[in-house]
Amino acid sequence: MHSRPFPWRARYQQRFAAPQTVVVQPTTWCNLDCRYCYLPFRKLKHQMPPEVAAALAQAVAQFDDSGRPIGIVWHGGEPLAVGRQKFAALLAPFEALRRAGRVHHYVQTNATLITETWCDLLAAYDVRVGVSIDGPAALNAERVDLRGKPASDRILRGISQLREHGIPFSVISVVSTLGIAMPEKLLEFLTSLGGHSVGFNIEEIEGANTDRQPPTASQAEEFWRRTLTWAREHPDAPAVREVERLAEYLQLIRSGRRAEWDRRRLDPIPTISWKGDVVLLSPELADTAAPEYGDFVAGNILDRALPEILHDAHRLCYVRDFLTGLDRCQAECEFFDFCRGAQAANRYFENGDLTTTETNYCQVSRQALVTALSTLATKEAGA
Repeated sequence: MHSRPFPWRARYQQRFAAPQTVVVQPTTWCNLDCRYCYLPFRKLKHQMPPEVAAALAQAVAQFDDSGRPIGIVWHGGEPLAVGRQKFAALLAPFEALRRAGRVHHYVQTNATLITETWCDLLAAYDVRVGVSIDGPAALNAERVDLRGKPASDRILRGISQLREHGIPFSVISVVSTLGIAMPEKLLEFLTSLGGHSVGFNIEEIEGANTDRQPPTASQAEEFWRRTLTWAREHPDAPAVREVERLAEYLQLIRSGRRAEWDRRRLDPIPTISWKGDVVLLSPELADTAAPEYGDFVAGNILDRALPEILHDAHRLCYVRDFLTGLDRCQAECEFFDFCRGAQAANRYFENGDLTTTETNYCQVSRQALVTALSTLATKEAGA
């Protein structure tokens, strides 16, 4: 006879798959000082030692080969601030895995440091690039350097370098209370940049960003309604990440493939700090201290292999509380079928408790999107 699985482990395995994304922090430092940034230590110049990258590469090699490459996402501070030589040294331990198709590198950057030689390195390692820019200068005004100077011109120069060297890139924009009112202007500008896709992060209360007023649910619904309309009228424009996810969900449901959607589980998104500490569920929980959950650190990859840390994820208090919150979401929320439970960090930073359910993030980034589509469909049906 087989012993019954420990209930928390069974609940974790029901909700979470093996990681398909690993977020890696090569440095805490950023050369910008965006006014909404959630990172508390962005002015400290800690850098990842090569042995941490080597330990992570060794750990990733132990994961089962799913047939899909694991995304190694180099994410801030500003990853390129470590310099080309150091960045190449951090990429080197993964090279055998990359050549075997086991991993694919991504970097999320503000693009201000991108030069011709950076483009050569990014191309050599086939690094997929995501650029953070919030729109034309007026909408990008919150992105400033350490002296408070606007960064727009430097970001656009970096994007020009990517285009000149044929390096594909996506764009992520933080949508604040100004940008939420002008989606068409924002979409037209982002389309002009030449990226292949666009993602919108409606400003959130999290980390060090606690005293700003985020957009409301009604503002978000109007934003998504106009975004959906614009996207349909411009089929050749870059894909909008959130619209594509909703479209994929609806396509699977309508084509009788609901089981395929239902089988999908959440990614635990292990985030590896510059010193090897591992935080699960949300990268934004890294560098956070909480009375209820400590520092959210599940272990350190220099002391313990990442697969072992993930194997015991169900033992962590904050993971258990998040699982409880997911159960509550599924029982109580009409949007759960699409949303699947939103983000752990938003629950903590907004509500102070991971067992809670609805957050402003849920309302503006998931619920408002679905409601906007429903409103459009209702209007068209009655036209």
